[in-house]
Amino acid sequence: MDKPLADLLVTEGGMSADDVRDCAALAEDSGHGLDRLLVTKGFLTEQQMLKIMGQYLLFPFQGDLRDADVPTPFVDKVPVHFARTFNLVGLEQVNGTMRVATCAPFELHPIDDLASMLDAEVDVVLAPKAEITSLINRAYKTKADVVDETLKGLEDEDLIKLDVDDDNEDLLDSSAKAPLIKLVNMILFQSLKMRASDVHVQPYPDRLQVRYRIDGILYDMEAPPKKYQDAIISRIKVMGKMDIAERRLPQDGRATLRMGDNDVDVRISSIPTTYGERIVMRLLDKSARVYRLSEIGLDAHNEAILRKYVGYTHGVIFVTGPTGSGKTTTLYAALTELNTNEKNILTIEDPVEYNLAGISQVQVNAKKGLTFAAGLRSFLRQDPDIMMIGEVRDQETADIAIRSSLTGHLVLSTLHTNDAASAVTRMLDIGVEPYLAATSVLVCIAQRLVRVICPKCKELIAPDKEVKAMLDSLDLSLDEFDGGKVARGRGCDYCFESGYVDRTALYEMLPIDEPIRVQVMERAGASIIKRDAIRRGNLRTLRMDGLNKVRQGVTTVDEILRVTQKDEV
Repeated sequence: MDKPLADLLVTEGGMSADDVRDCAALAEDSGHGLDRLLVTKGFLTEQQMLKIMGQYLLFPFQGDLRDADVPTPFVDKVPVHFARTFNLVGLEQVNGTMRVATCAPFELHPIDDLASMLDAEVDVVLAPKAEITSLINRAYKTKADVVDETLKGLEDEDLIKLDVDDDNEDLLDSSAKAPLIKLVNMILFQSLKMRASDVHVQPYPDRLQVRYRIDGILYDMEAPPKKYQDAIISRIKVMGKMDIAERRLPQDGRATLRMGDNDVDVRISSIPTTYGERIVMRLLDKSARVYRLSEIGLDAHNEAILRKYVGYTHGVIFVTGPTGSGKTTTLYAALTELNTNEKNILTIEDPVEYNLAGISQVQVNAKKGLTFAAGLRSFLRQDPDIMMIGEVRDQETADIAIRSSLTGHLVLSTLHTNDAASAVTRMLDIGVEPYLAATSVLVCIAQRLVRVICPKCKELIAPDKEVKAMLDSLDLSLDEFDGGKVARGRGCDYCFESGYVDRTALYEMLPIDEPIRVQVMERAGASIIKRDAIRRGNLRTLRMDGLNKVRQGVTTVDEILRVTQKDEV
């Protein structure tokens, strides 16, 4: 080992001279790189090692690549498998020279190959492996020829090699897989990296179209050749332990996959269509972080209301909205706040979407007789303080939930209604007595999800005629915006040219106060309850909350018009 490097490891890395000598000898005997050994043996973190190697080799170090944009020539000329295998990604091109990030400072051969591919000089920058991997995934996410590349070498006999053991298959470990399996894994891997909630595999007369639902919107992605359609669909059905011979009836299946250390639940549904079977896969990343109440889009007013009622010892809290409106995320955020050693919290869900530490979660299994109602009855013998019910679907479940709240338990649940006021009247519709609903329900919360303006391409613009017309339809004046300008996303690679990244929630909170209790006892309609609550200042509607988020530059007028209805006061 060079003395300057040994000195740096001692002075900058805090290693002893003996450790440096031992590492150097081990590297020579094993043939492994010194840089990797220093990290795997625990002498240095990856970041420390890269900084020291940067000083020794005179390479700059860049610890964060989130703001980097990979040059188009790099994506066009460098195959994705080469970039992933050797952890190389372009950062920028200046005067014909490509700045390239690597996490392996001593591996020079791939750098030489890269220079040949690019037909350009290459300047090396050192960066952590996780940052490089993330940037590669972002750069190649919409590149269609990934499909062609994966299908290279796929022979007809490969189409029948589907009888593999797939339990907990790691999507990242596909080096030894058949091309067809690699293709399906790649589709799932890409979808998870792009934060997709669903993957659609839809047959057309001339192609098989893969579509991802990202932030609630469907995007067309890869389109494998039509001749591989049956094989790809059979492969997905094998993963879901479905009957591949049955193609005329709808089927459901499920699979658990791994992506590195993360478990991903995949719910698979197939239906027969004119051009072949159509598959939809719902992705549930078990390791996805659970949000807190301060992170889900609640403004100060709504957060104060929700915190007040989740602090009660008994009563029912309903969260309502259509499928995919974030109801479960809101309930999980509330449970996370309530989760302490002093409380016994039980949930029954269909399915269990995320794992909550310290909380007992039960999954509905109708085939075995474990329904919401049956589970709730058992819960009452488990000495609970707080119970969460995935959904109130029938009178039996509603009755048990309400009677549980009257015997000293806090119950949180979801309903499918359009607004907060309809939640109480829905209870009466399914057979709950008015006096029980009026005395047990604490607050009804309606919510919707809207897309957030992309932070990378967000800009303030003077509104054109179309935007002004939309503002007028919402009774919004330009005087309410700073400088008379509204925020929008221009569209960039980061947001797939959509102008939006991620979503936030709009909320409508209806605390059940005395006037509403009287109206419930009198079986008043939802529209009467809602109008009266707005007049009394007891309710801010979804549209009102949405307009506040437009004024704050969080989302756009188009989004509010897309997901909310006009308030009839």
